[in-house]
Amino acid sequence: MVVAVSGGADSVALLDILVQLKDREGLNLVVAHLNHGLRATDSDGDQEFVARLAAGYGLPCLTKREDVARLARDSRLSLEDAGRRARYAFFAEVARAQGATSIALAHHLDDQAETVLIRLLRGAGTDGLSAMTASSGGILKRPLLQVSRAELEQYLKLRGLGWRTDSTNDDTSILRNSIRHELIPQLRRYNPRISERLAATAGMLGADQQLLDGLTEAAYLRLARADQEGIVLEVEPLASEPRGLRLRLYRRALQQLRGDLQRITLRHLEAIDLLISSDRPNARLKLPGACFISRHYHTLRFSSAEEPQPLPWELVVAGEGSYPLPTGGQLLVKRLPRPADIAVQSRRSAFLDPAGAPFPWLVRTFRPGDRFRPLGMNGLMKVKELFINEKVPPAERRRIPLLESGGRIVWVAGLRVAEEARVTDTANEVLWAEILDP
Repeated sequence: MVVAVSGGADSVALLDILVQLKDREGLNLVVAHLNHGLRATDSDGDQEFVARLAAGYGLPCLTKREDVARLARDSRLSLEDAGRRARYAFFAEVARAQGATSIALAHHLDDQAETVLIRLLRGAGTDGLSAMTASSGGILKRPLLQVSRAELEQYLKLRGLGWRTDSTNDDTSILRNSIRHELIPQLRRYNPRISERLAATAGMLGADQQLLDGLTEAAYLRLARADQEGIVLEVEPLASEPRGLRLRLYRRALQQLRGDLQRITLRHLEAIDLLISSDRPNARLKLPGACFISRHYHTLRFSSAEEPQPLPWELVVAGEGSYPLPTGGQLLVKRLPRPADIAVQSRRSAFLDPAGAPFPWLVRTFRPGDRFRPLGMNGLMKVKELFINEKVPPAERRRIPLLESGGRIVWVAGLRVAEEARVTDTANEVLWAEILDP
């Protein structure tokens, strides 16, 4: 077990308690300390104190110095957030190197109360307000969550143990310190046991959260699917779910896609939900962390990259044969006797009249303003209008080959043949065109 020790009262008490239990519980302890480099010689003094403390117990001690101030600047984080990320990364690194299956952290009841208030002030749902758990991520352990700071300091005094005091803990410009030294003392005027009540509330919300997580996971397995480009949810069944569950499903998809929910707020989740209720069948938005959400008619897609638009291309078809398409697949062209039933064809193939669609053909991508005369119609129709009617997502429209003959579009591949290419009753032969998938 890796024991995270800063040198403060809580972590010193945690280490001493674990040492007392070491033989009885069969614990192999390794002390880990990260020097944040924020308080010059004081930070070095903390590191030296922890090293001596570990040596006094006969335990190995692994330390590391990290420029947390630079990390905060580079990552655009607060010093508190940057320090937390650096610590957890270091503790995980030590655990991997030592083959440890758990990391003991010294968070206590007062830390829990402060965390609840921080998240309440910043805005949070059940996830955030349930705060810290005694065990999280399978490896992080917080055995002191039910113990107050005062009780830990009393324990150290009885044991005759000293600890280091971080002078920055008195800096009330830091939100956590302001809550600790200003807000909680005010709240104690209304309830002397406010810290215990806040911690108990977090525990109850944590139990609710477990229940909601189970419901969310069951719905996610039912509604979501993953492919090479990201995660897809079907709009219609998603829209029928309660709003609270929808928001949780978005969080679940983002967690799977990104690996975390950093900088994802309620505002972002509500923006995703608006895509579901919008009258616009095609819309997209960008979320923090290079995450893109797009709605295309009946699907909602979560992806980590913008949907690429294929480059325009053209291909000359001089006659019968097989022609590789730049977007993948092939165009197969044959001259055949006129079939008895001209309607027998798939969406990926078409019969064209040789007189109405003579060679050479030009096969190309869609261009804005393209028009053609669909089979059975007298007037022209915008190809874009056909795409909309057929619910073709915008990102897919440039992937659909258009077949031109004599400067006119005679087939929108897979969708519609033009009136000009209709096979007449007098035709003895037909041109058969088929798109073969890669």
